Amino acid sequence: MAEAVISLADVTKRFAAAGPPAINAVTATLAAGRITGVVGPDGAGKTTLIRLMTGLLRPDGGRITVAGHDTVDAAARIHGLIGYMPQRFGLYEDLTVAENLRLYADLRGLPVAGRGPVFDRLLTFTGLVPFTRRLAGALSGGMKQKLGLACALVQTPRLLLLDEPSVGVDPISRRELWRMVRTLVGDGISVVWSTAYLDEAEDCDDVILLNEGEVLFCGAPQDLTRRVTGRTCHLSGIEARRRSVLAEAVDADTVIDGVIQGRNLRLVFRDPVAEAGRDLLAGLTGVQPAWRLDPVPPRFEDAFVDILGGGPRGRSALAAGRPAGDRMGDTVIEAKALTKRFGSFTAVDGVSFAVARGEVFGLLGPNGAGKSTTFRMLCGLLRPSGGTAGVDGFDVAATPAAARSRIGYMAQKFSLYGNLSVRQNLRFFSGVYGLRGADRQRQIDRMIDIFALAPHADAPAADLPLGFKQRLSLAAALMHDPPVLFLDEPTSGVDPITRREFWSHINGMVERGITVLVTTHFMDEAEYCDRIALIYRGREIALGSPDDLKAQARNGDLPDPSLEDAFIALVEASDAADRSAA
Repeated sequence: MAEAVISLADVTKRFAAAGPPAINAVTATLAAGRITGVVGPDGAGKTTLIRLMTGLLRPDGGRITVAGHDTVDAAARIHGLIGYMPQRFGLYEDLTVAENLRLYADLRGLPVAGRGPVFDRLLTFTGLVPFTRRLAGALSGGMKQKLGLACALVQTPRLLLLDEPSVGVDPISRRELWRMVRTLVGDGISVVWSTAYLDEAEDCDDVILLNEGEVLFCGAPQDLTRRVTGRTCHLSGIEARRRSVLAEAVDADTVIDGVIQGRNLRLVFRDPVAEAGRDLLAGLTGVQPAWRLDPVPPRFEDAFVDILGGGPRGRSALAAGRPAGDRMGDTVIEAKALTKRFGSFTAVDGVSFAVARGEVFGLLGPNGAGKSTTFRMLCGLLRPSGGTAGVDGFDVAATPAAARSRIGYMAQKFSLYGNLSVRQNLRFFSGVYGLRGADRQRQIDRMIDIFALAPHADAPAADLPLGFKQRLSLAAALMHDPPVLFLDEPTSGVDPITRREFWSHINGMVERGITVLVTTHFMDEAEYCDRIALIYRGREIALGSPDDLKAQARNGDLPDPSLEDAFIALVEASDAADRSAA
């Protein structure tokens, strides 16, 4: 048995005397020298549990020991033993990389005389040596992630606690972070990693699965995954109607969960595929002879959704209120040689693509590659230096007001007014979009009902759980029933259940003719796209469906690449081509 680095005994934490506990009677033991994942849906208590482990919060009941020290009686001693990287990395964005390191060294009481070798080692380990004078606020997401890790390591800890460290960073940065953390574990450091990304949870040595403050599972992730063995499959051979077939499938009693994976639907059944699959195919509308059910190995995410009672149903009340789309296939969004320069730096270099009505089009790329700049030019937030951007027949630069009236925009940070209530935010955005009188009130009431916002209608937006902020932001973007929807990292940090609910609405609306342009770092989300443009160093290096991109990356070492594998392989191939041309 491995030594315990953290022990929790009947731990409870409340923030409101009358409400349910945020953490309720949690008992668990975390082994030393391992990576323990803390996973669960939004509001499950992940961050609260991490903060209790650090001694930043005191439990209302029970006891926590870290390396044998009680978090209440010996909090200061524990703070000297741990490294802690909070959400959004805990950086001071107006300070440089070097200044952030010096500040954390001051906070840790690291002697000035010994800092040089420590800083050199951390900067080399994280690859930040060339960026010591750059402001933290000017770093890419992946570089902020590395600096946050370096600051947590200024004094070598016995235990490293990471609270959702990979939110908003690209797959390459995520893999680099995992490589660095595995190196730290090899050096004897224990790690607790809170995450909403279940592929990360699957890579942990152990996981604690929380829901509503209680432990549903504690152990090796593969032990949970085994509970859905024999119940997972692809429904393949669907040439069209993937979204409507998915909606119908997840409404069936035999199906626990379903998502889009490229051309296929991934389904999780209540019972073994051989029996439940026959019943499903017999009940689906328009089944074709080419449709077939192919068993696939289960994932941790499948078991996660199963233990929570299944995913959301497939029908969208939001989409049901819209008429069927017409002129499907017409070009709605168009980039022609789109270019953006900031002084002598070219952020976007001649990007071109067209998006059809009723299509979900993804812009993918590493942090700092130019995809967000491309996105902002297309929705009128940045003026191009060259080329043109068109939306629903309007040139965005020449007629910005007309183009913007056709767009619903959901920003990565949600663009909500935190001091306004849910209802006040909806009233504000409906006014911005020109709604007045009875139509305005009718739309506000409809959005509150569809997105189940009534219990929070008078609460400040800043106080909402992440999943409800997402619902409110989508509702605000759709107040004026726009034909085009721009989604900038729409589900960053959101758990899989909430993500499925979000995409059930988007899929339903796309079936009715809405066109969607989405940026995302989450590859499972990118699988919902009909086509993807991969942007790297300001240029478009690949364009095609998710399956097309996987096919481009397929080789002897990667016979069946995931979309994340393809993302990384295509970026590396572009780097290799540039080196050959130099």
